[in-house]
Amino acid sequence: MKFNYTRIFHPRLQHGVIAVILAALAGPAAGEDALMVDGARIEQHIIELSAFGRNQQGGVDRVAYSEADLDARRYVSGLMNQAGLEVRIDAAGNLIGRREGREGRRPLMIGSHIDSVPGGGNYDGDVGVIASIEVARVLNDSGTMLDHPLEVVIFADEEGGLTGSRGMIGDLTPAALEVVSHSGLTVADGIARIGGDPHRLAEAARAACSLAAFVELHIEQGAVLHDEGIDIGVVTGIVGIRWWDVIVEGIANHAGTTPMDKRRDPMLAAADFIKIVNNVIRSEAGTQVGTVGRIRAEPGAPNVIPDRVVMSLEIRDLDADKMQSLFDKIRQQARQIAQRHGTPLEYRELDVASAPALTDERIQNVIAKSAEKLGLSQKRMPSGAGHDAQDIARIAPTGMIFVPSVGGISHSPREYSEPADMANGANVLLQTVLALDAAPPECTIASAND
Repeated sequence: MKFNYTRIFHPRLQHGVIAVILAALAGPAAGEDALMVDGARIEQHIIELSAFGRNQQGGVDRVAYSEADLDARRYVSGLMNQAGLEVRIDAAGNLIGRREGREGRRPLMIGSHIDSVPGGGNYDGDVGVIASIEVARVLNDSGTMLDHPLEVVIFADEEGGLTGSRGMIGDLTPAALEVVSHSGLTVADGIARIGGDPHRLAEAARAACSLAAFVELHIEQGAVLHDEGIDIGVVTGIVGIRWWDVIVEGIANHAGTTPMDKRRDPMLAAADFIKIVNNVIRSEAGTQVGTVGRIRAEPGAPNVIPDRVVMSLEIRDLDADKMQSLFDKIRQQARQIAQRHGTPLEYRELDVASAPALTDERIQNVIAKSAEKLGLSQKRMPSGAGHDAQDIARIAPTGMIFVPSVGGISHSPREYSEPADMANGANVLLQTVLALDAAPPECTIASAND
């Protein structure tokens, strides 16, 4: 009788059950004495982690600072203990597990995040966290002693504006602490809820060059690797992100008794604004993107012309000057909307911005050589999504490893990465850690000696 896995595992995860067994039996090419991760264990931990905040669509609503986030943090903390890591929570709410190395060395850091967007998937952030814990476990179980301490970090509130990594580089401002997170709590209250201390954030900040290197493993969240059949992405840079609330003021009135030519309708102005964003972003060559992803009409009744519309504007690119230029063009063209509809527009930039960051070319080369050693194909590529790595790049040599996302789907319950791809990425991360431990890159951010 054929076993029905759908009764145990939710959509997408169930497809990996058989593949886990194959991944465990057939790994990438490597020498007989090479350390290798346990692919089946990685997939099992991904499945177990997916239970926290699971929704009816098969994804997760595990937003930062929520009860599901707290439960998931307790779960991964237990995995970190099993991997031989000494676990603590820093003042910014980051969960950090440490494995000591030889005396006097700066730590190597690896990790990612486990919080999700509302209605998110089971791989964004999770794969990097579980793979990093697996790397620590393999080192611990094999008795491998590194010259450097190894720190595994689970960054807090990545999806809300890279909060944890901003705290680690000393960049969490009072304004950022007042931002209301997806959980409904302010960032300050959220940090306190997960065991941090928003009044002692200076204690979470790491000095420039206090880390020997940082490497983050992540799903691509795009379709390039999957469509081209490539095993590993070597990330060359991470886009910057800027967010605004755009407020359109109108006049509320009765929807039935107010003639169309007598209205000052902010919703109509908002529709024109969205078109302007699309046109401006597409008017220049490049990989920049712009999005209006949230819109709210007030008071929000079907029989009332709104008196106000609040919508989001997000711009991403690898060039900070280009992001500013695009915003300036959008704002300039939008002035015509205000004049045409009699609806003034106001822009309030949220303090969740992240600067573009290039990864360290020396670490790129180490990742590429590690993939080659394992017989895996690779491609150098930029990241169109923001990551904690772009913050840590401001204080330490930083690299990123991508693994394929099936169909390029992310921030969705349909998000999925094959077990074999996750195991490949984890093995590349393991070999990269070993190589960086033997020959760490010189820190050029500020003077520091290993």
